[in-house]
Amino acid sequence: MEYEAAIGLETHVQLKTRSKMWCGCSNTFGCPPNTNVCPVCLGFPGVLPVANEEALRLTVLTGFLLQCEVPAFAKFDRKNYFYPDAPKNYQITQYDRPSTRNGVFEFEFGGELERVRITRAHLEEDVGKSFHFDRFSGVDFNRAGVPLMEVVSEPDIRSSDMASAYLNALKDVLIHGGISDCDMEKGMVRCDVNVSVRPVGQAALGAKIEIKNMNSFSGVRRALDYEIPRQIEVLRRGGSLSQETRRWDEASEMTESMRSKEDAHDYRYFPDPDLMPFEPSEAWIAEVRSRVVELPLAKKRRLMTAYHLPPADAETFVNDRELGDYFEAIGSSMAHPKAVANWVINNLRAKLSESGLGLSGLKFPRTALVELVELVESGRISSKMAQDIFAQMFVTGESPSGIVESKGLAQVSDTGAIEQFCAEAIAANPRSAQDYRAGKGAALNFLKGHVMKLSKGKANPGLVGETLERLLRGP
Repeated sequence: MEYEAAIGLETHVQLKTRSKMWCGCSNTFGCPPNTNVCPVCLGFPGVLPVANEEALRLTVLTGFLLQCEVPAFAKFDRKNYFYPDAPKNYQITQYDRPSTRNGVFEFEFGGELERVRITRAHLEEDVGKSFHFDRFSGVDFNRAGVPLMEVVSEPDIRSSDMASAYLNALKDVLIHGGISDCDMEKGMVRCDVNVSVRPVGQAALGAKIEIKNMNSFSGVRRALDYEIPRQIEVLRRGGSLSQETRRWDEASEMTESMRSKEDAHDYRYFPDPDLMPFEPSEAWIAEVRSRVVELPLAKKRRLMTAYHLPPADAETFVNDRELGDYFEAIGSSMAHPKAVANWVINNLRAKLSESGLGLSGLKFPRTALVELVELVESGRISSKMAQDIFAQMFVTGESPSGIVESKGLAQVSDTGAIEQFCAEAIAANPRSAQDYRAGKGAALNFLKGHVMKLSKGKANPGLVGETLERLLRGP
């Protein structure tokens, strides 16, 4: 019997806010332990939380980016559990009435467009972080109360590679949308994996196994590469699987059972009595909607269509937004957008990296690149000349045409002059001419080189080749 996996992901993302979710403490990474804390985020008796409105905005904005519904009513609940890094012994989260729900996320995978349904994107708070030493443990509560958004997918993902593609695409959307910096090294993105297997063709899902607290996308892939075959092997041997929570051990590259999976009633959810329900006005919703940006996939497709760019070039401009904006700012003045894109990606980016400059420090205007491309396309200069001209204009800011004129670099495209050079090259190299006539194609390159030497590198290479071939074939 053949089996297939059904994978759902719960992606936890720290939101890009200045302060924490319920208090004014700084949402800053890397501060000394327990310095960004106050009675509210430490869970002292009698304190009252006040919701961070920017966190609410970013959660609803995520809903718009993921094609979710934004309900007219949402609320906060208490999820009760004891853990040393949870100072209140409960987490404020959204249970049955989240801020967003029922979305669809589209991304590329395997050359195709995939669609994964989004159950919800809801808002909650992060917990502190435990540190384990030789003889004792400590807790840093700086992270406690940081706004945390959880994006929950339906079990529409079928493989570890597809899960990785989904996570990377989601990360790109959240960064482009200004939702989060998604810095994995700072713990800004973490993931819980829900995976089950079932016979191919069966509608019902198998027993759901949760793998907790994955802190890297590569870890998610490797955990699934272990867990899916493990579950299939259990079933093929006639065993059964039960709902449980497992952990991923990086050292052994195996999942290990932690506990039987809790259900919602185990957390004793109830509405938080200290927080009012969230009922956004139409004006508030409109203000958040105005912050919706073009998604990476949509931008890639638009660049390919509008400028006839290949997928790799379009993706480069999507991933490097500043470089992409620079390219698009050149605008309708581009008669050869693909050639301009090549110069921006291959030459300009390399020079910027080499010099340590930013785009704002360029000495030449954007139109200079268009001018340079036009000089090449018109045959006035060769590609090799263009490289030298670009290097000079990067340093001095001179226009390409000005450099061509001042240095006398204009390419020779006069057919009469080129024919004279070619005739001289053939006369000076009768053996090479005979070799070419005898079918040795490499001899033509030798003759071309001689012509370029005679013309001091200014002869149009294309015309040189055509002229040599015509003269060598004879009347």
